[in-house]
Amino acid sequence: MSQKSLHSICRWTFNAGKGGFVPGDMRKDWSEMDAVRSIKIIKEKIAPRLPDNIELGYEVHYDSEIDEKSAPAVADALIDAKISLAMITPGAHSHFAYGGVCSLDPNEMNAARDLGNKTVDLAYGPLKKAWHKTVVPCFVLWNGSYGYDIASVGIRQMYQNLKESIAGLCKYEEKKGGELYMGVEPKPNEGHPAMLLPTVASAIVFWNKLQEEFGVSKKKKGVNKEFGHSEMIGLDIVYDTVEEIDNDALVHMHLNSQGYNDGIILGGPGKYDIDHGTRVNGMNIALAGVIQSAGGYSRWKGHDMQPRPYDNEAQAIDRVIRSVLSWEACDKAAAGLDVKKLMNFLANRETAKAEDMMRAALVDAQKAFDQMYVG
Repeated sequence: MSQKSLHSICRWTFNAGKGGFVPGDMRKDWSEMDAVRSIKIIKEKIAPRLPDNIELGYEVHYDSEIDEKSAPAVADALIDAKISLAMITPGAHSHFAYGGVCSLDPNEMNAARDLGNKTVDLAYGPLKKAWHKTVVPCFVLWNGSYGYDIASVGIRQMYQNLKESIAGLCKYEEKKGGELYMGVEPKPNEGHPAMLLPTVASAIVFWNKLQEEFGVSKKKKGVNKEFGHSEMIGLDIVYDTVEEIDNDALVHMHLNSQGYNDGIILGGPGKYDIDHGTRVNGMNIALAGVIQSAGGYSRWKGHDMQPRPYDNEAQAIDRVIRSVLSWEACDKAAAGLDVKKLMNFLANRETAKAEDMMRAALVDAQKAFDQMYVG
C-alpha cells in the first residue's frame, strides 16, 4: 500500500463568488454555505475521487467560519466524514484593519489578542476530538492584519507589539497543553500595502527573537509555507523551502500557485493573490524533491485556493481534486528522479542535461496526474 499522504481542504474555498470586480453569486447554491455543509461536500464529492492513500483534513477561521456555537456540530461532522482538524487560524483580518495584535491602538491590540486566545480555547475544547490521532493541527498566524500604509517611526513599536502579542499567545497555548504546532504564514502585501513578517526569512527571524527575548521555545514553531505568497513577491520558493528545512521550521504547507512558472496560467510577481490550485510544473517537482531529500514531510498539506470567478459548483469541486492530485503527481515524479545522476550532471556543469532530466520528470508527473484523475 502507498504511504499515507495528508491533504487538508479549506472552508473558505466553498464560496458563492468573490464579488467586487467579479460576480459574487457565480455559485448560487453555495450562497448559504456553512462549515458543516462544506465538510459534507468534501466527504461526498471530493474524497471518493482521491486515491486511497490520501487522508483528508480541514482548515477553518475563527470566528467567521466557526465559533463556540457551531464548533460541536463541526467536530461531529468531521468525525462522521473521517476528516481531521488540520489547521485553525484567528480570522483577525475580518475584524481589525489597523494592525490587529501589533496595532498602535491599545484597544484593538487587546481585542485581537483575545481573539487569538479564544481560537486556542476552541481548538482544545469542542474541536479536540476531531484531531488526527498522531498528526496534530497547526495554529496558523496569517499576517494579513499585521500591516500598515504609512511609513513612520511607529513601525518599530508595531513590531515590538507583535512580538509581545505572539509570545503571550504561545505561552497561553502552552498552558492549554502545548500540543499544537504554531506557524507564521508570511505575505508581502494584502490586506495592507506593507506587512510585518512578509517573507519566510522574516518569519524564521521572528521565532528566533521570541525565543531570545521572551523564552518562547522554537519547538513546534515555524512557517506555514504558502507557495503563492513567495511567487507574488518574486522569491524562489525552492530556496524558501531549504531555509525552512534548515531551521526545522516547516510545520504546515499551503499548496497553491500564482501560476507564472508553468507557462500557461497568468500571474506572478507584482500580481495580487490569485490562489490557483497546485499545478503540475517543474518548480513543484523540485520542491517535492528537496523535501524528500531531507527525509520527507509527514504533516498537513493544505490547499489554500479559490475557484475561478467563472466556475460553477461542479467545476470548483474539480479544481480542489486537481490541486490534490497535482501535488501527488509532482511528488511521485520527484521520487522517480535519479538524483545521483542529476547531481553528477550538476557537478560536471552539464546543466542542459540536468534540465533535460527535470523536463522528463515533468512529463512523468503529467502522466501520473492523468492516471490518477481518470482513475
